[in-house]
Amino acid sequence: MKTKILYNENMHFEHINWKRELAFWEDELKSFNRRLSELVSRWTDKDVLAKLEHFQNEFVLHEAVIEDLQEIIEEHETRIAAQSKTNKDALDTQLAKKHVEFRNKMENQRNIYTQLKKDFFRFLEEYM
Repeated sequence: MKTKILYNENMHFEHINWKRELAFWEDELKSFNRRLSELVSRWTDKDVLAKLEHFQNEFVLHEAVIEDLQEIIEEHETRIAAQSKTNKDALDTQLAKKHVEFRNKMENQRNIYTQLKKDFFRFLEEYM
């Protein structure tokens, strides 16, 4: 079995990309919330309003998830910086393990967010 090594530089690079992706999601959610506001003023049907509320709740939940993910990235960055200051090439296996777990969490969240966007766009097609 071949062992893969996660270098601090590579983890840092991945963190930068994740931070950009999360920032993009935040911007999209702001736009989606503006769309919801437009729809609230157009519709009085209780079923439509219930769907609007559902999406509003989903967006709020996703915003909280984004904040949590951003905090985890910052914690990892702090650990990487602390290790880099020691000028040692020692591998922090615990950090590498957490990084891989977080990578999986990001992938899962990416899938959840993609599905939410698809559902929301279908909703917009029907009610915009």
